[in-house]
Amino acid sequence: MLRGTYLALILGISGGFASSFVWIEPFRPYLIAFTVFVFGYLWYKKLKPAKQAACCETQEKQKFIQSKTFLSLITILVAIIMTLPYYSHIFIPKTEKQVQIIIIEKSNIQTAEFKIEGMTCTACQEHIKSEVDKVNGIISSDASYKKGNALVQFDSTKTTVQVIKKAINSTGFMVTEIQNK
Repeated sequence: MLRGTYLALILGISGGFASSFVWIEPFRPYLIAFTVFVFGYLWYKKLKPAKQAACCETQEKQKFIQSKTFLSLITILVAIIMTLPYYSHIFIPKTEKQVQIIIIEKSNIQTAEFKIEGMTCTACQEHIKSEVDKVNGIISSDASYKKGNALVQFDSTKTTVQVIKKAINSTGFMVTEIQNK
């Protein structure tokens, strides 16, 4: 049983962390299913009624790492890690743009759509939006993981499409296509 607990600890935590990496995202459902299977098996083994002990055998006191409490803690930790992409956007700080009253000629305003590979959750889109908003000359930006893109409106006298692309790529995601609107 001790080996099973270590297996749950190693596979569960590593499976949870690995599932948050962008490059392994296509395998995430399989890793989650495998982790659920392993924990289901461990809980089955832990909750299964114990066999009757022989008359002369004494039961040893279980170590903490073999207890239901430890298995419960590890199960909760792994569940938190596996669901991280669904709530991680709350940990990304909101950047408040300072409003500057500057008159921008309409001819200098450009809009570009950046097709982005690898976004899988709201945290991904918020991370990209946060980095793009740091670029000088950005008027507005919006990223969508569902559409796999970012729409950016910017002042062409202050920044370029290549600078914005570099900011997006610095997040770990890859711009695959740029369309000027």
